[in-house]
Amino acid sequence: MAQKFIGLVAGKLKQIAAIVSSAGAADAGKIIATGSDGKLHTSFLPTGIGANSVSATASEVIAAGKLVNLWVDAGAMKLRLADNTNGREAWGYLKEGVSSDAAATAYRLNTVMPNQTGLTVGSDYWLGTAGGVINAALDATDDANTGKLNQYIGKATSATEIATVEVAPVEL
Repeated sequence: MAQKFIGLVAGKLKQIAAIVSSAGAADAGKIIATGSDGKLHTSFLPTGIGANSVSATASEVIAAGKLVNLWVDAGAMKLRLADNTNGREAWGYLKEGVSSDAAATAYRLNTVMPNQTGLTVGSDYWLGTAGGVINAALDATDDANTGKLNQYIGKATSATEIATVEVAPVEL
C-alpha cells in the first residue's frame, strides 16, 4: 500500500496516495513512493536510464540464474542458454525462469547475477555448459578444449550472487 499524505485540493484538505508508477505527463507534480520491493519503478526514470536489459522470446526453457545468449531467428531476437561447448557466448542472465516460446527479460553482464547456489565468496567463475558457471578457466593446452569458449563471468560476492563483468570470450 502506498504512503498517503495530506494535500490541499479545491481549497479542502484531502488524503492523497503517492504513486508507485508513472503514466508520464499526466502524473507531473505528483509525489512518488517506492514499490513493494522498496525501489522506484523504472517508469519514473528518464528515457535511456533504467535496467540494462533486453526483452526477447526464449527459444528453450531457461531457469532463473542461467546465463543466456542472444541470437537472431528469422529476423527476431531470441534467447537461449549460453554454453562454452557450442559457441554460445554469455550476453546476460535471467532473474526469472521462462518457458520455451515465452517472452523473457535478460539482464546484461556488468551487474550482480542472483539465483546461484554453492558459490565460494571471492572465487572467480567462467561460463560453463547449459547456462551454468564453472570455477576454473578452461585449460588452453588441453586438446579436449579445442573449439570451446573460455569466458570469464565474474567473482562471487556471496554463495548466491556473482558480480559479473562483460569480457569477450576466447575460442580455444
